[in-house]
Amino acid sequence: MKYNFKTHWDNAYKNTHTENLGWFEDNPVPTTELIDKCHLSKDSLIFNAGAGCSILIQLLSEKGYRNIVVNDISSTAIQNLKKQLSTTKNINFIVDDLTNPKELKNLKMIDLWHDRAVLHFFTDKNQQYNYFDLLKRKVKSRGYVIFSEFAVGGAKKCCGLDVVNYNEEMFEEGLGDDFKLLESFNFEYEHPTNGNKRKYIYTLFRRN
Repeated sequence: MKYNFKTHWDNAYKNTHTENLGWFEDNPVPTTELIDKCHLSKDSLIFNAGAGCSILIQLLSEKGYRNIVVNDISSTAIQNLKKQLSTTKNINFIVDDLTNPKELKNLKMIDLWHDRAVLHFFTDKNQQYNYFDLLKRKVKSRGYVIFSEFAVGGAKKCCGLDVVNYNEEMFEEGLGDDFKLLESFNFEYEHPTNGNKRKYIYTLFRRN
């Protein structure tokens, strides 16, 4: 029997306060700096894969971005995020599985695909293939992709699940020759509440 990831993530968001989640950020500076380098128009379609309860969505809205699509497999996470953003407009919420997409297949073409700490949970080759297949179908020509995942040499588990540790070459293999690496750097994340540290790699790609 396949593992039920939706139940896993629903339970995680039900049973743990947002500030205690292992990937919680109170100020996602590395991500916002990479997004600024994309020089997107305020009408650009920004897709946040596996957003959870990220504060990034509110920050993007405050910066004036008007076309944000937020995804998560967990309906609990999406409901929590909706409550946080109750006064924020122009955000589309989609509960769907990135590795077995249904509603996500109907997405309009994306200017920026952002993924922090999602891809590394897909340990099965079919999951990885389906994820990258969806991304490559939906990111525009000249569109951008930002990955920030656990780096090689970093943690092997998170939230009770095995993870894949990434380097630049692994992202490039998944994306194929149609995407160019613009920037890459290692980053040591420190949890703002408990001080736990995790090794991440951040990358910015642009489609040719």
